[in-house]
Amino acid sequence: PMVVGPPLSPAAPLALNPWDVVLCVSGTVISCENAVVVVVIFYTPAFRAPMFLLIGSLATADLLAGLGLILHFAFVYLVPWEALSLLTVGLLVTSFTASVCSLLAITIDRYLSLYNALTYYSERTVTRTYIMLVLTWGASVCYGLLPVMGWNCLKEPSACSVVKPLTKNHLLILSVSFFMVFGVMLQLYVQICRIVCRHAQQIAVQRHFLGSSHDVATRKGIATLAVILGTFASCWLPFAVYCLLGDSSSPALYTYVTLLPATYNSMLNPLIYAFRNQEIQKVLWAVCCGCVSPTMPFRSRSPSDV
Repeated sequence: PMVVGPPLSPAAPLALNPWDVVLCVSGTVISCENAVVVVVIFYTPAFRAPMFLLIGSLATADLLAGLGLILHFAFVYLVPWEALSLLTVGLLVTSFTASVCSLLAITIDRYLSLYNALTYYSERTVTRTYIMLVLTWGASVCYGLLPVMGWNCLKEPSACSVVKPLTKNHLLILSVSFFMVFGVMLQLYVQICRIVCRHAQQIAVQRHFLGSSHDVATRKGIATLAVILGTFASCWLPFAVYCLLGDSSSPALYTYVTLLPATYNSMLNPLIYAFRNQEIQKVLWAVCCGCVSPTMPFRSRSPSDV
């Protein structure tokens, strides 16, 4: 995942592309949203649980993605220097890859919190979380370093993908990796849905709820999972599919049209994973009105509540 921009032309100033302006504005909104989440999690001692670490990882990745979109615009139109452009490409590949991988890590954490509910709150979970974070950012940085280290199409335009200066093979690897991540997330959310339905049925039987109450609780849980997975798929699938089908001769318009929704995923992630959380809401209210101490103790919640 990256952005396509006009070719560098140091001899003459480039005409301003409206699509690049929209991407830059999107990057600004993304940066502001996720900066709030990162600051809240970083400066609140209560937010050291594994689920908040994963949300922080997601927000950090999306924050870097937003900054990358802004820097891309600056380095294309204000400081057209090839070396800086490649660094921006590497930053965007790293951040978007880390964002997608963080979503996978959050999904795994949610699944394990339901599947192993009795042992979830243990040191083993903390260790597993750190391992997922190391793998997420390690793989993302490796992907991002590839164009910077020379795997780009600047010297061979025919090898370019729909996202210059990434090569077709590089973008193919990223797209296939995305589909693998999406497939794992889909399978995990199907399993989560089954566990939620089974738990709702057990609670309904124990409390002698009517069938309609059980149906409402089940539908609410399924609807929440559908929104989470549906948002992710609708944002990233068009771009991932186009990366497989397009090549360097494809119109740049198609890249912009499919890439813009992908950036919206980084804009929606804080709304889905952070601002819906009651503990984060309490801290935000405390910061805004000063009526509650941000160091107040919070009720321990499972990732399935987030």
